[in-house]
Amino acid sequence: MTDDLSATPLPHGALRLHDWGVIRAAGADARSFLHGQLTQDITQLERGQARLAGYCSPKGRLLASFVVWCRGDDEVLLACSADVLPAVLKRLSMFVLRAKCKLSDLSTELPLWGLAGDSAGAALGAAAQMPAWACTDAAGADLVRLPDASIEGTAVPRWLWAGGEPPALPALAAADWDWLEVHSGVARVVGANVEQFVPQMVNLELVGGVNFQKGCYPGQEIVARSQYRGTLKRRAQIVDSPVALQPGLEVFHDGDPDQPAGRVVLAGTRAGVQHAALVELKLSALGSGSLHAGAADGPRLTVATLPYEIPAEAG
Repeated sequence: MTDDLSATPLPHGALRLHDWGVIRAAGADARSFLHGQLTQDITQLERGQARLAGYCSPKGRLLASFVVWCRGDDEVLLACSADVLPAVLKRLSMFVLRAKCKLSDLSTELPLWGLAGDSAGAALGAAAQMPAWACTDAAGADLVRLPDASIEGTAVPRWLWAGGEPPALPALAAADWDWLEVHSGVARVVGANVEQFVPQMVNLELVGGVNFQKGCYPGQEIVARSQYRGTLKRRAQIVDSPVALQPGLEVFHDGDPDQPAGRVVLAGTRAGVQHAALVELKLSALGSGSLHAGAADGPRLTVATLPYEIPAEAG
């Protein structure tokens, strides 16, 4: 943190999420097809529910992450980063084969908005009381309750609005929304980080994005091995920074200046001055010494608090 913002309200309002997009999967086999491709159980996804899911390469590295919800038995929507959507849509389409499932880019037809804070909660009324990962119809749009951002013990609610214009709300800056996303502790795969992380490296299973009881999917063996053999040596942490950061930026530890200790997953800035990032890090870099952005002598980073616990690793 660079300035005292104690008198400044936490970010709230609405933002058109131009850096997000939507894939539509339609057809009698839409659920079963996606179930065989993603880290999440899609066959049991019901109306009124949303879920987090990853899409992995055969090597278990994340190609994308999705917020997934359904509109009916034969229609599933997947929201993801816009910069990974074309490649992911092309790759998924290669594996449809004879399945009764049609995939399409719905981003133009179904714009996404991010809603946050008390002003959004007041405008949404009773729908605002949904728990995280619930979904409902709101004035003809799909409304998904996202996990809260946790700011020094204060929960800032967030929602994904998919459809037409949301309720009239204050304009929310993109950097402020990104800052809240960082403080939710939920990773989103962007173009700069494609194939960089096994799901556990960014805590995806800790926030409900991996189902270890479902059947096979690309990379499943590697993801399962990482989980059950105690080989996890990297995790995501929230850090505060004196400067703005960008996804894909390497992070260094002063004890090993020649090798990066981690990588920025997401980054945001509150009110133009308070910078934070979700960073994938070697667990060994957290015990002592200091972390720096971009180089071992770069801006010093301070580890902050995640909104959930990271279990002790066995290996």
